[in-house]
Amino acid sequence: MRHILHADLDAFYASVEQLDNPELRGKPVVVGGSPTTRGVVAAASYEARAFGIRSAMPMHTAMQRCPQAVRVSPRFDRYHEVSGQVMEVFRDITLLIEPLSLDEAFLDVTDRVGPDVSPESIAAGLRRRVAEEIGLTISVGVATSKSVAKIASDMDKPDGLTIVPPGTERDFLAPLPVRKLWGIGPKASERLVAEGIETIGDLARMPEDWFAAWFGKNGAMMRELALGHDDRPVVVSRETKSVSAETTLPQDTGSPDMLNELIARLSQRVAHQLAGADLQGRTVKLKLRLSDYTTFTRQTTLSQPEDSADVISAVASSLLERELHPGRRFRLIGVGVSGFDHHDDDSEYRPVQGRLIGF
Repeated sequence: MRHILHADLDAFYASVEQLDNPELRGKPVVVGGSPTTRGVVAAASYEARAFGIRSAMPMHTAMQRCPQAVRVSPRFDRYHEVSGQVMEVFRDITLLIEPLSLDEAFLDVTDRVGPDVSPESIAAGLRRRVAEEIGLTISVGVATSKSVAKIASDMDKPDGLTIVPPGTERDFLAPLPVRKLWGIGPKASERLVAEGIETIGDLARMPEDWFAAWFGKNGAMMRELALGHDDRPVVVSRETKSVSAETTLPQDTGSPDMLNELIARLSQRVAHQLAGADLQGRTVKLKLRLSDYTTFTRQTTLSQPEDSADVISAVASSLLERELHPGRRFRLIGVGVSGFDHHDDDSEYRPVQGRLIGF
């Protein structure tokens, strides 16, 4: 029997800001771009969430909902630093760690459990150490599988601990909204609810052929997850697939000079991230969003791996040149690099600084 923890730092970016600036503690804090430049909320403290503020919300909407909120610009280098400190605590508990992002990870503590050591006590010790050594709260779910542990960690936030005893997985999942199940997004959830399938228990009662019709090749897996079955292992080593950076423009523009200047800045950020992760890539990608929200990417593959900001910028600018047409205006631009050569299969996973954006 496996014992899996899912550990998830509470309102991570906002909590780090409150940790570093005691004057922000107890106040509604939003981390993100300016409300006057199409900024979005990257994170919101629980005090801000009480006003209905959520991640990815336009910043101007967030400030309308809570005019007294304190807006803080993101400090990704600092968040990466604190994440590393938390991961060190995790590594003191087990080396079987699968980071999902800077603020959450799975831990397989099966080998640590014994007659005198329960998974509950391990989770409680983890939460205590993060609070005492780092000053942040973390919510933990404990279960026999990754999917159930992840759902459990979200049940009692912030600073929560939810245990799902072995054999009770299906009963635990049954009353929960179907959207809680891993792999079911907002649109799929709406469709299922429209069909009268409102809970995970409702979903679990559907026949196998129904799952195949609804989820295609993923049908069998989705049925197993709904039943509380999940044999996927904690994956210790994970390869970074892409590194990228993007920005939403203050105003739509078709100016080649302005767009190329943004490409140069974004390429510097990407190069910094590549250097921090000791990566070089062969594929340079350019992401563009037009004023009508049409979004597309263009890419080219180089003859050899690169991490140079100048090379990345030059290639991205050449991709942009082909998309500059009279009257065409852009509201978002992004630069990314992929196609990495991973030579060290035993290397430890390291979260990359800044935003990891899947083109």
